[in-house]
Amino acid sequence: MKRTARQTTTATLTDLTRAADRRQPVTITYTKADGTETVRTIEIYDIRTTKAGDIVLKAMDRQSGDSRTFRVDRLISYTVHRRSTYTLPVQEHRAVAVEAVSVNTPDEVICRELARD
Repeated sequence: MKRTARQTTTATLTDLTRAADRRQPVTITYTKADGTETVRTIEIYDIRTTKAGDIVLKAMDRQSGDSRTFRVDRLISYTVHRRSTYTLPVQEHRAVAVEAVSVNTPDEVICRELARD
């Protein structure tokens, strides 16, 4: 189990992105908006930034089977299950259509990322 308070946000995001790319579930300890802690096993399908600047995980929650959003700054700890894979149907993971976009500079990438939220 990795505690997010003991590592940088970059290290946490690197681990979570790698888990999503490899389709490895992640068990998180998370503080809800009302202050209560919950433990969830999730299957991450997207990592985004909000207009407010928060980094969020879009994931399928194994307990409910529903798509949920989790703010990275509310993660207390996480465990990547390296010997496991996603179990929920793939079509449920793709809630948004992917659009092919051509960008030529890093500035265009940043502008596209900010505009999509």
